[in-house]
Amino acid sequence: MDPYFSIARLSLLDRGAAFAIAHVRGGGEMGRRWYDDGKLMRKQHTFSDFAACARHLVDTGWASPETLVGEGASAGGLLIGAVANQAPELFSGLVAGVPFVDALTTMLDASLPLTVTEYDEWGNPEADPAVYDYMASYAPYDNVTEQDYPAILAETSLNDTRVLYVEPAKWVAKLRATAADHRPDVLLRTEMAAGHGGVSGRYKSWHDRAFTLAWMLDRMGLAGA
Repeated sequence: MDPYFSIARLSLLDRGAAFAIAHVRGGGEMGRRWYDDGKLMRKQHTFSDFAACARHLVDTGWASPETLVGEGASAGGLLIGAVANQAPELFSGLVAGVPFVDALTTMLDASLPLTVTEYDEWGNPEADPAVYDYMASYAPYDNVTEQDYPAILAETSLNDTRVLYVEPAKWVAKLRATAADHRPDVLLRTEMAAGHGGVSGRYKSWHDRAFTLAWMLDRMGLAGA
């Protein structure tokens, strides 16, 4: 994800928040080897790198676990779901946009429009037991456990054909039923007239982003700033 200017992000910066982009393995920022080292049977590196970035921000004084919020969308939403299971103690909140959190179930269904084309990224769990076991080890929905989770905002769209809304819906239901206190701060927000890329129109897009940023600021303790 290349650094870029965001008007909406000024809402965070003007209230005293810092913004960081975690360049995890699986991206292209550091060449082909870096990309290959975060896919297929090395996918866990993506999640470990994100947690390492969070620890670095805490260790260097940029954030604390009481104020740190992580965000990712689509396959990045899978990352957020995996990190929620693997390193929940690092975050005050996590935002998962149109999240691919039931990855194993989806990749077992070759009738879905994107499954076959995604074999190069995840592998084919239907044909290879090793791939099945590896995906089962990190797939967010399959690894929800009875532990304390940070606050989670899951955002989806009813007409999303890339990541069906049922994925975040069942993930949120499982979190609510399984988390240690059985009353976790987990919110599902469903846009009823949008697809994978969100709503159309500049002003509607800003309106939707304002909701997400307001949630983030509340988790950071900056909502009244």
